[in-house]
Amino acid sequence: MGVISDRSQYHRALAVVPSRRIRLNKVQREAEGYLELGLPHLALDVLTRLGDPVDFGPTTLYLWGETLRALGRYRDAIEPLQRASQADPENIHIWLALAWCHKRTGRIDLAVEAISSALVADPNEALLHYNLACYLSMSGEKNRALGHLSQALSLDPDYRRLIDDERDFDPIRTDPEFQALTSIIV
Repeated sequence: MGVISDRSQYHRALAVVPSRRIRLNKVQREAEGYLELGLPHLALDVLTRLGDPVDFGPTTLYLWGETLRALGRYRDAIEPLQRASQADPENIHIWLALAWCHKRTGRIDLAVEAISSALVADPNEALLHYNLACYLSMSGEKNRALGHLSQALSLDPDYRRLIDDERDFDPIRTDPEFQALTSIIV
């Protein structure tokens, strides 16, 4: 942007910022609505109206990534989610979505990294410990998986209901320590 030479130019420039913000908020709400309705293709159409994703802030990047994830375009979703996580490292939802995409692209190691980063932001979130236990189980890290599963269950015993149907625990399901941990009645 060039130098603003007079007051009228200055006031016109200030007026553009709120109108862009209003438009951005409207598009974000519309895309979120389509995602909630299970219509990610319409959310993507709305988001593309904003132009080049390079200029998006963390909220819009997250929406863009979530939309691509909902469309099953996991590889495409990774870049906007990574950028969103760098811009907003405290948002655990971004890290969870990023880990989900890494898992579906066969990069369990990167899924573990993403959830580990989320735990820095919120070390007492049971969902993060549970997901990390799943990914660690899949990567053959039984002891770490059991530690995080134990932590998840101590933070929120309701996660116990999910364990029987969780295929991610299949690699360690027959392990005596896993069975001991998951058979405790609360």
